[in-house]
Amino acid sequence: MKKILIIRFSSIGDIVLTTPVVRCLKQQSPATEVHYLTKKGFRNLLESNPYLSKIHVMDKHVNEVMEELKKEKFDHIIDLHNNLRTATVKLKLRRSSVSFRKMNFKKWLIVRFKLRKMVLPHIVDRYMETVKQFGIENDHKGLDYFIPPSDEISTSTLPLNHQNGFIAFVIGAKHYTKQLPTEKIISICKKLSQPIVLLGGKEDMDRAKEIEAAVGSTIFNACGKYNLNQSASFIRQAKKVISHDTGLMHVAAAFKKEIISVWGNTVPAFGFTPYLPGTASKIVEVKDLPCRPCSKIGYPKCPQGHFKCMRNIDEGEFLRE
Repeated sequence: MKKILIIRFSSIGDIVLTTPVVRCLKQQSPATEVHYLTKKGFRNLLESNPYLSKIHVMDKHVNEVMEELKKEKFDHIIDLHNNLRTATVKLKLRRSSVSFRKMNFKKWLIVRFKLRKMVLPHIVDRYMETVKQFGIENDHKGLDYFIPPSDEISTSTLPLNHQNGFIAFVIGAKHYTKQLPTEKIISICKKLSQPIVLLGGKEDMDRAKEIEAAVGSTIFNACGKYNLNQSASFIRQAKKVISHDTGLMHVAAAFKKEIISVWGNTVPAFGFTPYLPGTASKIVEVKDLPCRPCSKIGYPKCPQGHFKCMRNIDEGEFLRE
């Protein structure tokens, strides 16, 4: 192997979950150049990764980057996205390739027939299967996330009551049915004994303001005010992280944080749990709910109308040591 192209277009969590493949390839085959193809908006996730030789980015269409990729003359392609666009890349580059197992049919079975005893292999293990043919093995060191020095957040910039430690609470998620209701978050925050930093994107700003107004000075609202690497810096410095099933949950796992991960309409059995996080981490969910899981991804509202998978979450789980 001289030069390998890894493909994963999106999203935050999925890209972070590919980092063991990148690290193991470079550390176990030092002479190999490891290149990565992703979407332009996710480049900052990878720019500081010391195991990558080059990052290639596209905006909307793979044709934007095809001439650049052809010039590299890759020896092999590792497809960690496995969709029509990656098929186009592989077809046009005409190089040997391997794709990870998506296991969509088994996910459908879990959703359709509520097969709670069916547990899929973790996605990191499925990613690692793609490099076994090269003699590359999982080093079981977990995920990587590298923050450029310019994006490190100093705790001295925080309110005084947050400078000696805080809990990071990731309030957002891509789909409504993967998020705790705002009133539930407010109730939990009022019961926590430590200062809290709220993390999320611009789409979470209104909810964050409502939480901040209801809870008071124990809240520092960082939603929509910092970039992704800066949010990761908050995660790295937190004493504990509370998160829905979303990208920053996997960033927290990369830093071996104690994570309380909250699961609504999706289930850990899909294989996306925090990978090798801190030892005190735990999963919070409403088990044995007949309608759960209702989707492998999520919905803009509860299909049943009651949203018990989140409304019935035991708040005591966030307080127990």
